[in-house]
Amino acid sequence: MDHGPWTCRVPAVAGQDLKSHGSGRAAAVLAAALWLGSSAALSVVAAAADYPSRTIRIITPLAAGSASDIVLRILAEKLSDRFKLPVIVQNQPGAGSVAADHTIVNAPADGYTIGWIGNNNAVSVSLFKDAVDPRTEMRPIVGVSEFAYLFVTNSASPYKSIKQWIDTARAKPDTLTIGTSTAGTSNHLAALLFKASEKVAITVVPYRGPSELSVALLRNDIDLVVNAYGGLRPQIEAGQIRPLAVTSANRLPELPDVPTMTEAGVADYIVTSWNSLYGPKAMPDQAVETLKRAATEVLGDPAVKARFKEAGFDAAALPADLLDARMRSETERWARVIAEAGIEKQ
Repeated sequence: MDHGPWTCRVPAVAGQDLKSHGSGRAAAVLAAALWLGSSAALSVVAAAADYPSRTIRIITPLAAGSASDIVLRILAEKLSDRFKLPVIVQNQPGAGSVAADHTIVNAPADGYTIGWIGNNNAVSVSLFKDAVDPRTEMRPIVGVSEFAYLFVTNSASPYKSIKQWIDTARAKPDTLTIGTSTAGTSNHLAALLFKASEKVAITVVPYRGPSELSVALLRNDIDLVVNAYGGLRPQIEAGQIRPLAVTSANRLPELPDVPTMTEAGVADYIVTSWNSLYGPKAMPDQAVETLKRAATEVLGDPAVKARFKEAGFDAAALPADLLDARMRSETERWARVIAEAGIEKQ
């Protein structure tokens, strides 16, 4: 009977009881198993040493054309140049980041499928029952970028400051609205945090993406919008929308006249979002180190920093240990916001 190409056969010896050769057969089988195991281990080591030798996929839960997608594609382009191999971006939006995250953790842990992971993932852990927890199910590689959000209105609106908007919301409860992109994203939670911290009776309306959100704002369907500067920049420069405040600790150099939320009178309100590279939990050290080193060099390039800035992002390589610490602290923070907002897991 043919047992397949990997079966070790020990021929019977003529005129002898097969049982008398049991120990010899066992030794042969053990030797074959050890040889196969050693060969497999050597193959893994060799593959890791040659990393990368083929196309790398970066899975992102964000829609193509979003501000974060833009900077991811800049990074992928530069990594492709360094590795002399394709580094491609695969957009997999939907259900927060759950679908994309499952693609990452279920992929072979060889470094050829990695994820674009960030604040949205810290949010998803408390929002979705099927969410992947990067703290326990993924391996941090390197932090890539950070960005703040802007609170903006249509330029035709009567609101000239956040304080004026809040005063109106208190005078006319349940009449004003804040628009955000997809439910469960960090800017959606930023709006909920604002609502809770200011104790105002307003409606937070999540749209299906940044494009739909921008259209609603330009049509004056929504009173206030929270979004990243990169996604709002064209409308700001065209004079179509009016920025009221930025959510970072300091003002944006690109918008020096726009106050921070703290300066605008919203105490202790600082929200920044961030992006990073993570891989499957069992991703080899060699692949992690190679990607981290290459990304760190790319992010240190002044030309890359300038391109990130144009999209409203700060490029900075964050080591894996600090990245992990940030993921843990942000996950705990947004869990509190979600609990206070009374949002149940979906």
